[in-house]
Amino acid sequence: MANSTQHRVYIPTNARANHYLLAELTPNEDFYKSFSNIDCCYERIARQLFACCDEYELHNVHLLANDKLPVARFHDESYQLETQKQMLFFYNPLYHEAHKVYYAKGVKSKKIRLLFLATGDDLRANSAHFHNKVLKVLNHLQGHLFLNQPQFKLRDHQHLTYDLFAKEKGNKESYGYKLRSLYPRYQSRHCNIPDTHAEMTYVTFSIPVSRAIKTQFQALINNNDYAKFYDYFEDSFKKACITNKLSHGAMVANGALPIVRNSKIDKNESNCEIQKLSFNTQDNQLDLKSFYQSDKLVETLHFVIVATDKDKHEIGYGRFMNQVEKTIHTMSSELSINKERQDLSVRFFQHISYPY
Repeated sequence: MANSTQHRVYIPTNARANHYLLAELTPNEDFYKSFSNIDCCYERIARQLFACCDEYELHNVHLLANDKLPVARFHDESYQLETQKQMLFFYNPLYHEAHKVYYAKGVKSKKIRLLFLATGDDLRANSAHFHNKVLKVLNHLQGHLFLNQPQFKLRDHQHLTYDLFAKEKGNKESYGYKLRSLYPRYQSRHCNIPDTHAEMTYVTFSIPVSRAIKTQFQALINNNDYAKFYDYFEDSFKKACITNKLSHGAMVANGALPIVRNSKIDKNESNCEIQKLSFNTQDNQLDLKSFYQSDKLVETLHFVIVATDKDKHEIGYGRFMNQVEKTIHTMSSELSINKERQDLSVRFFQHISYPY
């Protein structure tokens, strides 16, 4: 019983789930030449895509030909916002539906991205079924529209988001999750993922730099020099991770949004909006990074903790999540945070990707 308990993490029942698939294609020049003009190309893809999605009851799907990274998040209101580098989708899976296309007129996109947002009321239980429906749509497009084109790169993203201080706000009910790896979970539900797939599992949490925290650490701030302020959080994060036997992670405090990649595919790099973090999950050596600008105080401190192969258990990632929660509690216990009013959002990510 004790062994089963340590592999189960108790998450508030008001946790929010997101699930989406991103199919990415890099078209060759011959593909664009087969259309009378670029805009006609995108409109034809959209017509076939959305008609096929109607057939398979995929109700929230978007075609992106603007070379921007799509980011999906839960929200009670539906928004699609464009920044210089990102395409942000906010939606509630229970009731938001849309079929939309985004492109710059007359511009050849380097990549064509198809974003499939899961809808319904039990996304995790139905995730394999949703994945299979997306594969049927891609099969149709490959057979009718994308002939002689490179394979899609398919990425499956699942999130669970919750407030670490939910109990302090009166939300006492929780559910025990084992958080099984995506591959065996999908295989048991007749969703066949190739052996050559790649998986990433990680957690993010954010600490707003509130007025209370600025006051608490005002002694570490000197003439717009925030190095000591950031060093404190970097040191606190690293110590808490090491204590709880977590070896891979990062603090991002440069104003960019962290995204996580496998080091076999991508390297660490950043732009004005995105901080790409690259990790080798097969390596057990300590890999705790930090990114900040000492002359710039950000509004939010972002933290990432990545599961390595040693954190992967057949029963699931529940034990890993318990270690993560202990780490966050250790850090937050030293901070001026009103747990009854302020949220500390924790987001558990599971990704699986493969060429299709």
